[in-house]
Amino acid sequence: MSATDLADVEFAVHSLAQTAVEKEKEFGDLDAVVGDGDLGYSLARGFEKVLADWDSFKRDDVATFLQQIALAISSRIGGTSGPLWGTAFLRASAAAKTVDTIDGTAVVAMLRGATDGIKARGNADLGDKTLLDALIPATDELERQLAAGASPEDCRKSFAAKTRECADATSTMEARRGRASYSGERSIGSPDAGAVAVAIIIERIVADWP
Repeated sequence: MSATDLADVEFAVHSLAQTAVEKEKEFGDLDAVVGDGDLGYSLARGFEKVLADWDSFKRDDVATFLQQIALAISSRIGGTSGPLWGTAFLRASAAAKTVDTIDGTAVVAMLRGATDGIKARGNADLGDKTLLDALIPATDELERQLAAGASPEDCRKSFAAKTRECADATSTMEARRGRASYSGERSIGSPDAGAVAVAIIIERIVADWP
């Protein structure tokens, strides 16, 4: 595994962490519409820990690095967010162990691992109005772009655009998981906070890509 592979993954994770910390209030406000409002706080506390411990993480390879991130998040984030995000990083780490280079196909495998982990841990699936409703279709789109021979830049842009499109589309759905599900039909008309947060995070990663 090349140093470039690790550098790219480090960039994406660091950007994610910075966005989670900087957007604490925005993510919390989104979540407060039909949820319990703790999404921003939970993510910010977890990724503050990631940023604080950044230089101490082992960087033997991408899988090891992602495993360290998972442990840092799980140790700090409370509520439902910690187990879900921790599991996502652990599953992405497991997928990274099976490849020799982090190319587009490997990224798809890591994203599939992450979403499968979230499904299992959160007992959720497509249609339940969660971040999965943005991330799974966006991963499908990334896979299509790769199969069509799109450039890395076009793949990233399509991935971000699809995430945003699908996150916004969760406004039409009724929440079936998490605190928002208690609102029933009242959850229709507002997007899922987790899906929008993921869209914002991915847009930032793509916009700042080195």
